Amino acid sequence: MERKFNKQPKLHVKTGDTVKVLSGDDKGKTGKILSVDLTKKRAFVEGLNMVTKHVKPTANNPQGGIEKREASIHISNLMLVDPKTGEATRTGRKAGENGKLVRYSKKTGEVING
Repeated sequence: MERKFNKQPKLHVKTGDTVKVLSGDDKGKTGKILSVDLTKKRAFVEGLNMVTKHVKPTANNPQGGIEKREASIHISNLMLVDPKTGEATRTGRKAGENGKLVRYSKKTGEVING
């Protein structure tokens, strides 16, 4: 019998984190996460992976036209940037002061807030 879980998967990145891109056209660039799609395990990073989108005219935008916007990047291609050192680091989870899981930097061992 198959087990069913209602919990969302825990990811190593969250909305608002600063991340570094590990592969693709934007390799080596850093940016802030705007949103995360938990089901597809993809994130939108500010100013990275820009694509051109053809927009139909609407009531709000009667002209329509072509606009640039961010496309999603798979989270396996993103690495968290440690806010204290400014370097990309792997993350782990450990029990915090109140028993909840907190993220920590594997490089420095310090807890990452957010």
